[in-house]
Formats: sequence, C-alpha cells, structure tokens
Amino acid sequence: MVEGFFSVIKQLKVRNEELFYFGVLCLSVAMVCIILSKYTTTQIHGVNAWLKPFKFAVSIGVFALTMAWYCHYLSNFNTSLYSWTVIVLLGFELIYITFQAAKGELSHFNISTATYSMLYSLMGLAAAIVTLYTAYIGLLFFSQSFPNLPVYYIWAIRLGIIIFVVFSFEGALMGSRMNHSVGAINDNSNWFIVGWSKTVGDLRVSHFIGMHALQLLPLLSFYIFKNTKATIVISVLYAALAATTLIQALNGKPIFTQKEIKKLN
Repeated sequence: MVEGFFSVIKQLKVRNEELFYFGVLCLSVAMVCIILSKYTTTQIHGVNAWLKPFKFAVSIGVFALTMAWYCHYLSNFNTSLYSWTVIVLLGFELIYITFQAAKGELSHFNISTATYSMLYSLMGLAAAIVTLYTAYIGLLFFSQSFPNLPVYYIWAIRLGIIIFVVFSFEGALMGSRMNHSVGAINDNSNWFIVGWSKTVGDLRVSHFIGMHALQLLPLLSFYIFKNTKATIVISVLYAALAATTLIQALNGKPIFTQKEIKKLN
C-alpha cells in the first residue's frame, strides 16, 4: 500500500510538475495553519482564525493534484496554460485568505473598505475563471476518445466535473447573500473541523459535497463499481444528495440536528 502511494506521487509529478508542486505547497501551508491554530486564540466569528486558510489550502491542494492527474489524459490541450491559471488565481486566493487570517480579519464577505471589497470581488472572479476553465476540460472529456481507459472511469470523470462545476458556482449564492448561513449571520457552530452550523442552514455543506465529486466519483468507479451503469447511477444519487443538502440549507435547517450530532460524538 505504501509502495502504491509513492507510485501515485511519482506519477503525479511526471504528469504535471507545475500542479504537483503547487498542490504539495498548498498541503504544506495547510499543515502550518493547523499547527498555528494550536498556538493562537485569535478568532473570527467564533472560530480559530487559522482554520479557514487550513480548509482552503487542503481544498485547493487536492483540486490541483486531481486536475494534474486528469489533464494528462487529454490530447491537444495546453496543460501548462491551465496549470498556471490555477496556480496564479487560486494562489492569490489562498494568499489573501491566509493574510487576513494572520490579521484576525475576514477575507470572505468583507466589504468594510474599498480595498477589501475589491479583493473579495477578485477572489470571486478568480474562482469563476478556474471553474469555467475546468468546465471546458469537462467538455474535452466528452469530445475526445480514450481507448486505453475504462469507459466507466471516463464517465466518472465527466460527471464528477459536471457536479463540481455546478456546486462550485453555488458559491455565488453565498456571495450574493454575503452570508453562508440561512437563519443566522455566518454561524460557525464548529461541527467537527468543517465548521458547519449545528443550528441553522449552512450553504457550505452542498458546496463541499458537490465540489468533491471531482475526486470521489472517479475513485469509487475505478476501484469499487467498475461498471458504467453503476457509475452513472451513483453519480446521479450523489448529485441528488448535494442538491438535497442545498434545499435543506435554504430552508434554514442544519445537516444534522443536535440530537444526531450527540449520537455521532
């Protein structure tokens, strides 16, 4: 198992060196942030200031490594241009989030000054550009042929990208509301490390579930289901789960009730 892990690491580096090193850098930043969270009492909306850059560093790092793997399959595609677009735009986002955390100030939903408002808007623009570029990659997976890869695996990548794109743009819903909570103002009840609300609706739940279809569906398809029909059915059910949690959040309901959380603990 250890040998398999290091084999994947080596392949990632060969497939896309730029995104590989960027992903490793992001995961390293995440480790630093989680360490800093143990040695500071600075909080933002009742949550340790370093948890937000930690979560974004992990998410961006995993995304970079995932796309490094997928882009390798594409022919006649400028992988370097996509890679540097991701690095520059998401790198800017992570730097700003980390910088604000170090100051104990908000990054998202912060329009208290003209500068903060501009930087917050630029973060949204950066995320939108990367998402649209990734949507284009999804189209290439539909238009190109992959004779050396299992059909079910390709369908998992296709559907994973579609769900990722849809629920990535769900972030715009939070931006339009200037709030990730429904029923409170940016409630952070700190459910486990994700910080989802225990008391009101939380739009981050569906955002998280939907975006990580990018990794989960291909992994399930390749290692477990190994069947095209099963892959499509599970993908549809997964999308339905993400949509259900969105509807639940919009109705002001948390993903788990207090009683359910107590049982989980």
